[in-house]
Amino acid sequence: MSILVDKNTRLLVQGITGREGMFHTKNSIEYGTNVVAGMTPGRGGDQVLGVPVFDTVKEAVAKTGANTSVIYVPARGCADAILEAADAGIQLVICITEGVPVIDMMRVTRRLSETGTLLVGPNCPGLISPGKSKVGIIPGNICAPGPVGIVARSGTLTYEVIHALTQRKIGQSTCAGIGGDPVHGLGFIEVLEMFESDPQTHEQKAAEYIKKHMTKPVVAFVAGQTAPPGKRMGHAGAIIEGGTGTAAEKIEAFKKAGVPVARFPGEVAELIAQKLAAKKPGTKKSKPAPKKKTRK
Repeated sequence: MSILVDKNTRLLVQGITGREGMFHTKNSIEYGTNVVAGMTPGRGGDQVLGVPVFDTVKEAVAKTGANTSVIYVPARGCADAILEAADAGIQLVICITEGVPVIDMMRVTRRLSETGTLLVGPNCPGLISPGKSKVGIIPGNICAPGPVGIVARSGTLTYEVIHALTQRKIGQSTCAGIGGDPVHGLGFIEVLEMFESDPQTHEQKAAEYIKKHMTKPVVAFVAGQTAPPGKRMGHAGAIIEGGTGTAAEKIEAFKKAGVPVARFPGEVAELIAQKLAAKKPGTKKSKPAPKKKTRK
């Protein structure tokens, strides 16, 4: 199974006529994603890569039944693009664009809490359910279908982990890049809940959720271990808020939750391989050491 995107995804591309939109739409189509519509104001009636273009999201949804949108528009227009999709009834929006103002995202998240629309991003690589649907910029050629779900902030670190898994012949159910912006859509806990419910498949808060609710094995990697306190090092960095948030604190939280933490991205695949091997029927479990007899 998979979460968020699959063969039933009917994708609308907002900003399809731009360079980035056109390039990644082509890749999504070639991967097998069902791209049903594009949207660029003033370009209604055109076609891009055989995909019909509409002036508004509302018209695109009415004529094609699009249920998911991916956004490749400039940062200054992203908030309006997300809200237009939500108001048109789109169930899931993936915003790839980086540099979206925080104040815009505060307005967006408040509105989405009313509409119920799910948002991934902004400033994220998107989603891929290998062999089913690719929405965003995650390279499809490094993925393989399988049982492992991935959720991460950093795009390039996500790719490294996916590649390491595939090299070990361990496939993925869905890979979700949620982005590293301060105000964003779906976070770790929401995606973990979806993975927990899937029959196939803040970090301290995620660790606490894992300890209390996850029945499926979880492996973690914490980036930014060399980040100075108070300084954010891109997606991977740790920003210190209220005395918490250092990489060391995150690692300690995961360890307390019983979650093994990889030292580097490639080691994630090794830890997952160990978890999967332990779950296979017939796997021998180590016997507890016999108790020593004490003389009375």
